[in-house]
Amino acid sequence: MGQKLPTVVAAWRRAWGQVIPFFAFPPRVRRVIYITNAIESISARLRKIIKTRGHFHSDDAASKLIWLALRNITADWSRAEHQWKEAMNQFAILYADRFTKTVA
Repeated sequence: MGQKLPTVVAAWRRAWGQVIPFFAFPPRVRRVIYITNAIESISARLRKIIKTRGHFHSDDAASKLIWLALRNITADWSRAEHQWKEAMNQFAILYADRFTKTVA
């Protein structure tokens, strides 16, 4: 075991106490948790955009570029909405005492 990806297996074994609770969630919730590494994804994409730009002549220019980048990054988020709804339903069942769904 671990012959193909020994580094990954070693990392999982070192952090087993943090890995195993993840598997207590239903599969649909795990999928959304796994997929929603959105913060890291957004951060990486913004860093790439800023890095290729190099420098900005003002803070306003930097803010505008970041705003436009975020608008483009979030444009396709509606496609994952059904996955979120399924996960929210699971969270409502699992954490009824802590989970509140606000209606817009």
